[in-house]
Amino acid sequence: MKRHRVGLVALFGAIAFAALTQPAVAQTSASETSELIWGLNMNLLYVAIPITVLVEGILIYTVWRFSKNDEPLPTMENRRLEITWTVATAIILLFVGVASYQVMAEPMVTAQSTQQLDTSEEPLEVEVVAQKYAWTFNYNGTAANTSQEYSADNRLSNGGTLVLPANRTVRLSVTSTDWLHAFHVPGLALKQDAMPGQHNTIQTRVTETGTYQLYCAEYCGSGHSQMLGEVRVLPQDEYQNWVEDQQSS
Repeated sequence: MKRHRVGLVALFGAIAFAALTQPAVAQTSASETSELIWGLNMNLLYVAIPITVLVEGILIYTVWRFSKNDEPLPTMENRRLEITWTVATAIILLFVGVASYQVMAEPMVTAQSTQQLDTSEEPLEVEVVAQKYAWTFNYNGTAANTSQEYSADNRLSNGGTLVLPANRTVRLSVTSTDWLHAFHVPGLALKQDAMPGQHNTIQTRVTETGTYQLYCAEYCGSGHSQMLGEVRVLPQDEYQNWVEDQQSS
C-alpha cells in the first residue's frame, strides 16, 4: 500500500511539473527558431522527468529502508541489472543524440548555415553592425520592394531598432567594426557573435508581431550594459509602409 502511494505521488509530481513548464514554452515560441529549440527542450524534458522521478524514488526508498541497518551487507553482483541499465542508458543517449541532431541541422537554428530554405520568396537580408556601444542595421536590397532601383544611395540604414516583417524569412549577417560583440535576442532564440572583418549569418522567420529586447551578449567594455536595442516585428503591409516612409525621407 505504501509503495502504491509513493508511485501515485511521483506520477502526480511529474504531471504537475510538465503542466507548469508548458505555458512558459508556449510564450517563448515567437519565431520558428525558438519553436524548434523549445520543441527539442520539451522532448528531452519528457525523457528526463521519468528518469529523475525513478532515480530520486530509489534514493529516497533506499535511505528510508536501510537507515536503521546497523550491519549492512556488501553489494552483490547482478549482471542482469548491470546489462539492463547499460542498454537503457545507450537507448536514452541515442534518442538525445538523434533528436538534437535533427534540430541542430535545421537552417533556422544552425549558425553559418549554407542550406537553402524551401521558400517561395526571397529572404530579407539585413547586415547587423556592432560597434562600441550601439547597433546599426543595413537593409540590403530594400529598394527592390519599391519602385526605386537598388543602389548604395537608397539602401536603408537605421540604428537602435531592427524592424522586420512577420512571417517572412530573414537572414541576418552579423559583423563588428571594432572588437568582439554578440547579437542576442532571447525572445526570438537568436544569438550570433559579431567579429571584426567577418560576417556570421543566422536566419529565422518570426511568427509573432511585437517588440523584443536586443542585448550584446559579449563583454565589450565599460558601456557593455548599455549596448541595448530592440527588434520590432510588424505585419507585412506595415513593414512595407515603414520601408517606403524611410526611403522617401
